[in-house]
Amino acid sequence: MLFLRSLLFNTAFYLNMIVHMIVLLPYFLLPRKMAWTIIKNWSRSSVWLHRVLAGTKFEITGVENIPPGPCIIAPKHQSFWDTFAFLPHIEDPLYILKRELMLIPLFGWYLKKMGMIAIDRGSGSKALRQAVTQGREKMKEGRQLIIYPEGTRRPPGAEPVYKYGIIELYSQLNVPVVPIAHVAGLYWPRRKFMRFPGMLKARVLPPIPPGLSKEEFRERLIRDTETACDELLVEAATGANPPPLPETARARLAELGVNVPAQTN
Repeated sequence: MLFLRSLLFNTAFYLNMIVHMIVLLPYFLLPRKMAWTIIKNWSRSSVWLHRVLAGTKFEITGVENIPPGPCIIAPKHQSFWDTFAFLPHIEDPLYILKRELMLIPLFGWYLKKMGMIAIDRGSGSKALRQAVTQGREKMKEGRQLIIYPEGTRRPPGAEPVYKYGIIELYSQLNVPVVPIAHVAGLYWPRRKFMRFPGMLKARVLPPIPPGLSKEEFRERLIRDTETACDELLVEAATGANPPPLPETARARLAELGVNVPAQTN
């Protein structure tokens, strides 16, 4: 049954994406901010499919912590889920992404239309300078820059590996940073086919104000995000009908002094 529900959801999810990109192409004629309707409707329909077909409900709290105007939004990155689920709550999102994505038919067209920042990740400091320069220009329009502090998806409970990029962006752009904690990787694991039912919770945390030193900002970002992620992990693991726990999650729970039953096959 779990396999069938995962199959149905995965199929419906990607079909839904394709249909939105094709059927709603006329929205390209609209101004960029109005064209966001396409993406945000796709996000809402995707989480609806996730709930109905995979049985994964979700709850996002603290949305009021997202300030109006330009800011940096820094979600934990564990799953494909966290790349789209927050979009309806963000007025005018701006992503930094690898330039190869711009070459994908339809998908790349949408990225260009929405004015995303495309960089060559292999160019190191040059890519970071480009992100800072373009980010500063685009945020003059009041946009909210979304960046994943760890760069790539990490499994729940894994030791955090925060990159230098967000620290430099915080220092250069002089705007608040809003961390977002969640444990979506328990329900929509990275590089896995299965989707697990339950209550997926995410928490938008209070913004970190501009003006801190780089070290103060780094310490606060990690502390705030990881503390909230630990709390959500414990809640998910000890609640009714918990999802399967990867070894990283079990190891972290053990460090926190939380005992969970052995995994059953």
